[in-house]
Amino acid sequence: MWTGLFLRMMQRMIKRGALTLTMPDGQVHSFGNGRQHVAVTLHDPSLPRRIVLNPELAVGEGYTDGTLTIENDDLYGFLTLGIRNFSLGEGHGAERYIAPLLKRFQQFNPMGRAKDNVAHHYDLSGALYDLFLDADKQYSCAYFPRPDMTLEEAQAAKKAHIARKLRLEPDMHVLDIGCGWGGMALTLAQDFGVRVTGVTLSEEQHAVASARVRDAGLEGRVSIELKDYRTLNTRFDRIVSVGMFEHVGVPHYREYFDHVRTMLGADGVALIHTIGRAAPPSRTSPWINKYIFPGGYVPAMSECLKAIEKERLWVTDVEVWRLHYAETLKHWHDRFVAHIDEAEALYDARFCRMWRFYLVASELTFRLHRQCVFQFQLARQQDGVPLTRDYLYRDSADPQQQAAQ
Repeated sequence: MWTGLFLRMMQRMIKRGALTLTMPDGQVHSFGNGRQHVAVTLHDPSLPRRIVLNPELAVGEGYTDGTLTIENDDLYGFLTLGIRNFSLGEGHGAERYIAPLLKRFQQFNPMGRAKDNVAHHYDLSGALYDLFLDADKQYSCAYFPRPDMTLEEAQAAKKAHIARKLRLEPDMHVLDIGCGWGGMALTLAQDFGVRVTGVTLSEEQHAVASARVRDAGLEGRVSIELKDYRTLNTRFDRIVSVGMFEHVGVPHYREYFDHVRTMLGADGVALIHTIGRAAPPSRTSPWINKYIFPGGYVPAMSECLKAIEKERLWVTDVEVWRLHYAETLKHWHDRFVAHIDEAEALYDARFCRMWRFYLVASELTFRLHRQCVFQFQLARQQDGVPLTRDYLYRDSADPQQQAAQ
């Protein structure tokens, strides 16, 4: 029964490109008739049933476990075919009926659960991230004003662009929510003379960021704290958050922006940088939720703005970055593959297949499936920032601006 359901599902779905599929019993089936051709072999008799029930989860697990193999390991071609033929985010098979029921539970991130979810991904060996990130360990979308930029240049341009939006002045106190390995905090303190409090839930990131602060001699200007932002009761001149909002979860959006408003001084400005979807609200890939970012969710702009509006914050600027993250992920993937023997020594071959699947699937989602990055500039006052955007580009003599031009 399951084999028949599976084959009919493939026949119905594969309309763009061509797929040659070898089943566990050796039978070969062909689907579609496009120029792009991918050949796949299923080695596990349970895969057809699992794909019918939950395609995204089962396919990711099959590739990770080695029970689904692709001719020439053409993962880019295979995932391109899949994304072009499946409406990602809507669910397929039996999973489409279950996903809406699980969505709020999966995104429920109270303090204890939020820390566990962060540890699942960010407390992996720091040596793993050293294999593919830039030297400053920026694990978020870089900014490519020029297509020929190196990853290091593009990450510096990202930080400079965000700093300009924050309208920093010396000795301001800045909160960095989800400070990662401390790169943004260090840059703001060193280049702009501000004081920074960074908070993270990752013990690994806290240890590395704290060591970097000590090594830079910035203990008096930068403090890295292992705590949930919701426990803070301090006022800040500025708030920045880069790549953390994806872990908040829709049930907590108003709570998040309430804390941002409460912690901002009267003249305060916040810059929230998050992955977003240029489409209506949806759900997280079940494979990503299980293996990569438990509790994570990529919001639609409507979901963000609905919460912001109710918390009485002024939206002073919204910027949408489209293919910048696709280019960032391409850099990460290529660096990871160049060091894959070292990654396998840290973990194993299965982990490397899982990580490569994550990087390629993420890149292609940005290229092919309406995923992007939002930057929300927020203020408590209507005139909290200048009334035009000229200030972002005015002083070309500023080395921070030159880095982004």
